[in-house]
Amino acid sequence: MEFVTHSREETAALGGRLADALKTGRVVAFTGDLGAGKTAFVSGMARALGVEERVTSPTFTIVNEYEGGRLPLFHFDMYRLGGADELFHIGWEDYLSRGGVCAVEWSENVAEAIEDGAVRVSIVRGDGDNDRIIAIEGVDL
Repeated sequence: MEFVTHSREETAALGGRLADALKTGRVVAFTGDLGAGKTAFVSGMARALGVEERVTSPTFTIVNEYEGGRLPLFHFDMYRLGGADELFHIGWEDYLSRGGVCAVEWSENVAEAIEDGAVRVSIVRGDGDNDRIIAIEGVDL
């Protein structure tokens, strides 16, 4: 499915719509350039899951954990990782077994660790400054 959003708020709202369709244990694999809106999308997912904390990019911490909502949300940023081996060293399998949702930005950097059943979200810039073209595969909305 392909969607077009015209603001950060619309991108976040689409993230919320996706979160409403997710069940425990799902991995959401994101691709998109810097500033494309991946964190805005994850912020909407978090809000829909009942997370009250402000969602920030985990660029330097690799993963931010948000609990207390309908499902725990584990927000990964793989930008700085060199491959899947590094992901496994930080406990990827433990996160998968914790019964939450794993949102993985820059998933292409750890592609071999992302299973075929993952939800795939691609975000690219559209014609306008705030326009985003978002393709979602692996789940019905």
